[in-house]
Amino acid sequence: MTESAPKPVREIRINPIVPSESVLVATARGLRPKKAEAPAPRDTRAHVETCPFCTGNEHMTPPVIASYPAENNWEIRIVENLYPVLGDDIRNPNLTFGLQQTIDGYGRHEVMIDHNRHGIAIHEMSEPHLALLFGAYRDRMQQLYRSNSRLRYVLVFKNFGPAAGASIAHTHSQVIATPVIPDNVQAEVTNSRAFWHKNHHCIFCSLIDEALTFEATIYDRESGDIRRKINVGQYVVERGAKFIAIKPFASRYEWEVHILPLQHQSDFLRVSKDDLDDLARVMRRTMARLDAVLGGAQYNYFLHSLPHDIQCEDCEASYHWHLEITPRTSIPTGFELGSGLFVNTVAPETAAEKLRTVVLD
Repeated sequence: MTESAPKPVREIRINPIVPSESVLVATARGLRPKKAEAPAPRDTRAHVETCPFCTGNEHMTPPVIASYPAENNWEIRIVENLYPVLGDDIRNPNLTFGLQQTIDGYGRHEVMIDHNRHGIAIHEMSEPHLALLFGAYRDRMQQLYRSNSRLRYVLVFKNFGPAAGASIAHTHSQVIATPVIPDNVQAEVTNSRAFWHKNHHCIFCSLIDEALTFEATIYDRESGDIRRKINVGQYVVERGAKFIAIKPFASRYEWEVHILPLQHQSDFLRVSKDDLDDLARVMRRTMARLDAVLGGAQYNYFLHSLPHDIQCEDCEASYHWHLEITPRTSIPTGFELGSGLFVNTVAPETAAEKLRTVVLD
């Protein structure tokens, strides 16, 4: 007997972390003709003579800020971005004229060359190397916070593929330190603090608990038909000893996945060696699942951690740091850009199942 196709989903899902952010899940919409983002062409070469990030071409970049393990035998290398969005080279006074206001665009913008092999993908890196990379993220964030008290937030992110904003093929991440807290991080901080004051529990921890323990069947009142079944682990993509990868119920992107520590931790700067080892394993396996399902998808990932600002000093118990992975498999439409409402054409529970059932070595 042929298994019937799942019923189309058409519903607006509210992000529990930031309730003002909604997602329209419309699976039938995925059947319409559309131009999807092509998989990013993979340059798998180990070394490229003209690439400024490859070994032997260190003179083509600004001076090294830090390297792991050593400059003459580096695996990870940090340099200043040649085209920074923020910097400390120009000082402008704050200005106010009418309703127009500016503040000094002070900050730092750095490039972290993730690996000395040009075309290696995240899921192809060894787990010890990924632990080293996440340790480098932590170290550099800490150093930047200590370098200037005006810096209120340090964002670590990675772009892969032209649609995700990557301009150089050699694997690399970026670090930007700013004198303001990004609006999306501030919204997470504010709403998670409000949830904690009302419920005396971290909302991120609550979501993890639900993913691991919650089960329900929802029936239609009139017909008695099953409207939805929620199974334990339905949104779990990968789990380690200390970290979990979850498909958000209100996913903005079809294949979006978040990685969080299982035990409450607000600041990424506090991760331990054991934490980094398990994070590396969960990250590698999660990216391998995404690669198996999507095959060379273009993506961004970014790290959200507790801001180092006086207004966030009471958020230790309410905020939970996490890594958001957002593959770019479609082009935003006018409706999405005009309304601010994301449209997701793949039901998050379906995407989670496809990712979870990938057989890994």
